[in-house]
Amino acid sequence: MNDVRTVTEADFDDWQRALSVGFTDPPVIAREQLDARRKKFVPGRYLGIVDDGRWVATLRSFEQELTVVGGGVVPADAISGVTVSPTHRRRGMLSRMMAQDLAAARERGDVVATLIAAEYPIYGRFGFGPATWASRWTVETRRSGLDPRWSGPDDGGRIELLDAEEVRKLGPELHDRFRLGRPGAISRGELWWQEHTGVLRTHAEFKEPTYALYRAAHGEAQGLVSYASDRTWSGKQPDQTANVFKLFGTTPAAERGLWHYLCSIDWVSRVDSGYRAPDDLLPLCLPDPRAARITEHGDWLWVRVLDVVRALEARTYDREGALVLEIEDEAGFAAGRYRLDASPSGASCTPTTASADLALHVRELASVWLGGESLLRLAALGRVREEREGAARQADALFRSPGLPWCPDMF
Repeated sequence: MNDVRTVTEADFDDWQRALSVGFTDPPVIAREQLDARRKKFVPGRYLGIVDDGRWVATLRSFEQELTVVGGGVVPADAISGVTVSPTHRRRGMLSRMMAQDLAAARERGDVVATLIAAEYPIYGRFGFGPATWASRWTVETRRSGLDPRWSGPDDGGRIELLDAEEVRKLGPELHDRFRLGRPGAISRGELWWQEHTGVLRTHAEFKEPTYALYRAAHGEAQGLVSYASDRTWSGKQPDQTANVFKLFGTTPAAERGLWHYLCSIDWVSRVDSGYRAPDDLLPLCLPDPRAARITEHGDWLWVRVLDVVRALEARTYDREGALVLEIEDEAGFAAGRYRLDASPSGASCTPTTASADLALHVRELASVWLGGESLLRLAALGRVREEREGAARQADALFRSPGLPWCPDMF
């Protein structure tokens, strides 16, 4: 059996080639891209397996902050770059890498691990559950009912075009304000901003988008969008789609202003929203919501709870309640029975020997933790077991959040 190895600086290029093969990308990577990716290298956080001198499995992780219900944050082990070469499938390599990474994360004190799952069936067996979902809309601008002569927000705010350097200056602070108000949102480090504004060319296909900022009447930056048009013309008529890469706002006015701006751009017939929260404001921003058609919907951020006590104490609760939860976890990180005492003024969670009210797997705990799933629905599906009559309804009300969690980022 091949052991899991920690990647060194000397291994980095060959490990990256194995990553490309695992993702069915071309195995030859330009030197500029390799050098750019090397800036993200953190010793001890890149793992892999070598067979006969060749890297055949990869996994990396990095530090992350995840916002929970109420605006608190918890430290997370963000997992990415998970591959096994097609010649080495079904040999337990992913299981061994994941076990080592999660054990290290728990030892560091990370409350959860996170990832974006390429395929739905893979990660449930490691204790991950889908904690946020995402929807994608296509807006037919001519059907939207918006005034085509719109020239700017009517609330005293304004839309400003930015260049990449200005985005790197304004974006981080603006995004930090946004993410602390949105459960499911994650932190973005300096390298993220460099990579997404073209300073760090980790992939050959980067093309600089257009950036627009919403600034409120009192001068505060409150929203940012990046987008690009496909420049389609048909029969001497413009028929373009504006593809949104990222759009976030710290206020509803900022979000509405940016959507109205995108829908009012000359020559743009459609706006592709990119992946949004399922309860996003977008459709109802339009006088005719039917002009916004959902084209995709699916799971997004997956979470694996490593520390039940800190996870349940980190978030807020809008009502008072007490529950005893029996958590199943084959890996042992979260297994046990816990009493949660919650109220709007705070929560405490302690191990207990009292009789359980509900029994559920750690992956189901991950799905309900941020308020993105209903405990009643999971109970109806047989994935949560009621040990006390009425406990599922009580727990569902306790874990409910004001809005759905959303993670805007892929990693």
